Amino acid sequence: MRPYSPPVEPYLDVVYSDAYLLVLDKPSGLLTVPGRHPTHRDCLASRAQAEYPDALIVHRLDMDTSGLVVMALGPEVHRQLSALFQNRQVEKSYLARVWGEPGESSGEVNLPLICDWPNRPKQKVDFEHGKPSLTRWRKLDSDGATSLLQLTPVTGRSHQLRVHMQALGHPILGDPFYAHREALAAAPRLLLHAQELGFEHPVLGKEMHFLCNPGAEFQLGKN
Repeated sequence: MRPYSPPVEPYLDVVYSDAYLLVLDKPSGLLTVPGRHPTHRDCLASRAQAEYPDALIVHRLDMDTSGLVVMALGPEVHRQLSALFQNRQVEKSYLARVWGEPGESSGEVNLPLICDWPNRPKQKVDFEHGKPSLTRWRKLDSDGATSLLQLTPVTGRSHQLRVHMQALGHPILGDPFYAHREALAAAPRLLLHAQELGFEHPVLGKEMHFLCNPGAEFQLGKN
């Protein structure tokens, strides 16, 4: 089991709040929801609920992924926000710093995924039993050794972006599950960040759009 030492500063980074929902910036290294082990009780959900008792998780980010997470305040808003995610009515994009440089400026990865059960929580490509999974990507910058990509998941499978980048031949730097040795050593953390989130407010009816830039380690030439 990997040691769990979640960051505590800031303890809870609230990007936006109103009477109906929260948008939070989750740091890398913090679970979204509690894990099974007693040492894994500290998480984004428990921190938010300490300040907002009726806060409910709508979607999750991997522990190693940083960025935007929306939480509902109360069960009715939770139902409405969950429906937006299930019906793909939420705009999401991620930044990833990956190994190497794709030959094209943009593209997509359309590979079915399934849990690699003996090695869970890892996922794997499985053309016979996997669930359809689609990721669109766009190259933003590159120094030849590594590249900065914008990733847009059309589906929302577990570890989708991480497995798809590995399958593309450009694993995300610092990925403890899918990066090869050199790509893993190239960054102190998984360089995957949920940068953008957009949806229609379920109560107020207005378009909401949030942008959360990552840390300096995503800049090319810095680790």
